[in-house]
Amino acid sequence: MGLVYCDICSNNSFSKHSYFIPGAEVRIICRFNSASSRTREMITFSANRTTNELGLYKLDITSLEGVACAAEAKKDSLMASCQASLIGSSKDSCKVPGFRTTTDQVVFKSKRSNLCVYGFTALNFRPLQKNLHLCGK
Repeated sequence: MGLVYCDICSNNSFSKHSYFIPGAEVRIICRFNSASSRTREMITFSANRTTNELGLYKLDITSLEGVACAAEAKKDSLMASCQASLIGSSKDSCKVPGFRTTTDQVVFKSKRSNLCVYGFTALNFRPLQKNLHLCGK
């Protein structure tokens, strides 16, 4: 899950003039290693999502046989990862991509139900021109 906002001041940060964008399009790509000790398969899938009225997008992944997203990984290997990228903005006044692709993810894991929630850094769009009246130089 993650958020998409309009960076009114074009400084890649959420300011008092920024707002979340409903209807923004985001592409999520996930990769999971197989939990089987007999094979070294990698499962990859992608999905497009649209932000809700709060600028939030999420992807619910049903349980996949042979994939243990909550399994402990070795320190030098990544068992699972997901990344989100901007596709398009629903706001004509704020449609220039800022942060296009997530750079970090935070994973909350529950071993009981093999449930993982991936939280992404926020993505943003910005206006074609910075509003000097609101943001200064």
